[in-house]
Amino acid sequence: MERKTRFWNRIAKKYEATPIKDEAAYQYKLKITQGYLTPEMSVLEVGCGTGSTALIHGPFVRKLVATDFSENMINIAQRKASQHKSDNVEFRCESIDAISDHPEQYDVIMAHSILHLLDDLDSSLQDLYGRLKPGGYFISSTACINDMVGVFRYLAPIAYRLRLIPYVNCFGIDDLTQAVKLQGFTLRDQWQPSAKAAVFLVAQK
Repeated sequence: MERKTRFWNRIAKKYEATPIKDEAAYQYKLKITQGYLTPEMSVLEVGCGTGSTALIHGPFVRKLVATDFSENMINIAQRKASQHKSDNVEFRCESIDAISDHPEQYDVIMAHSILHLLDDLDSSLQDLYGRLKPGGYFISSTACINDMVGVFRYLAPIAYRLRLIPYVNCFGIDDLTQAVKLQGFTLRDQWQPSAKAAVFLVAQK
């Protein structure tokens, strides 16, 4: 975990300055997500990065808690929240497996661009499932490396050992959907703007 934290702390400013690769796809995902949000909901986002998505969705819900294990990412997110004068979005420096909340607390949990970076996908999905209220929604956008750039599955371990990239869990779309279903979720929506893009999923507890 310490190595991961150092990596993301180091690139936090660069991450903030990097433009969204596909703005149209991002806006469409925001629109789909907001179709599931209501003003009385309590929402959790894990792996929130510098907080842009959380701050966009904040006005549509009662409370949004956004977490990331990178202190530098959270510092940037908190600065953005202050600039936006957002009073219902709370940013916390917490890892996905150490969130300080109660079971079945959230109506919606979002996990964008993080599932492929987890050491144990099944364990993390199980934990997130337990934090959702019955009937709650799990919404994610995930790079399924094996279906996007197949050769990367062989290069990733080498690049990781050379400390060029963080750990990457290489799996395909079928692997992801099966892992989500295995925890008890029912898939409600699935979208991918292109074969080389991340897959967007909405699943219900």
